[in-house]
Amino acid sequence: MLPDNSYSEIVKIIQSARERAYYKVNEELINMYLQIGNYVSENSRNAAYGDAYVDGLADFFAQNYPELKGFTRRGLYRMR
Repeated sequence: MLPDNSYSEIVKIIQSARERAYYKVNEELINMYLQIGNYVSENSRNAAYGDAYVDGLADFFAQNYPELKGFTRRGLYRMR
């Protein structure tokens, strides 16, 4: 049987890996929001009616991908 201190070292390894994973996930989410915001900003600027573009995109997500949260009109404007 291993001594208790070796168990705590394994727990530290697990916790450290989890923290790094959470950091990476957050980093990727921020990058995704930035890319979407740039895309929406560029396309709404080129569209005849910028607000209509964002509204249409929000409606598209609501109808086709209701399980995706945060892609409402408000959320898309925050990304932009």
